[in-house]
Amino acid sequence: MDKKDIYEHLAKIYLDASSKKKKKTKYSLKPTQLLVVFLFSVAILSLGLYNFRQSHKEKDAQSCDTSLFITLDAAKINFNFDPAKKETYSVNLNKLNLAGFKSVQFSARKKDNAGKIALRIDMINSFREKSEIYVPDIKHKWQDYKINLSDFKHINDFSEMNNITFSVEAWNTKNDKGIVYIDDVRFVR
Repeated sequence: MDKKDIYEHLAKIYLDASSKKKKKTKYSLKPTQLLVVFLFSVAILSLGLYNFRQSHKEKDAQSCDTSLFITLDAAKINFNFDPAKKETYSVNLNKLNLAGFKSVQFSARKKDNAGKIALRIDMINSFREKSEIYVPDIKHKWQDYKINLSDFKHINDFSEMNNITFSVEAWNTKNDKGIVYIDDVRFVR
C-alpha cells in the first residue's frame, strides 16, 4: 500500500465519520427550542387536555370505555376527629355535563391496616339536588371502586354537576385518626 492509498483510505474514513455526525446533528434541537417544547408540554398538561383517554383498566379492548379523569394527583384526607366530626375532599365540577356517563370510578386506600373506614361520596348538581353513596370498607392496598350514577337516587339531572365530595365521618370509622388516599377519580361512559 502506497502513500496515496493510505491517504485515500484515511480520507474516506474521515468523510464517512463526518457525514454521520452531520446526520445526527441535523435534527437536534437547540436549548431554546427544547425549552419551548417543554413549556408547551407543561401548558397542555396543566390545561387538562390529556384528560380524555381510554381506560387502561379493561382487559378486553372491545369493552374499553371512554373515561374523563377529573383529578391529576392522589388526594389525601387526613382526619383527626378530636375536634372535628367530618373531613372531606371536594372536586369542583364547574357545571360539567355528565348526562352521557354511566359511572364514577376511583381508586382508594387507607394508610394503615388498623380499623374499618367507610367513605361517603356526595354529588350535587346546579339545581341543588344532592345524593350520597357509602363505600363500606376502604382497604389498606389500592383498590378500584365503581359506582353507577343511577345509584345516586336523589339526582334526576346530571347535565350540570357542581361537585363531587369524598368524606370520612367520625361515626363511620373505628379510629379517631387516620389517612385515606383517593386517586384516578373519573367518569366513565
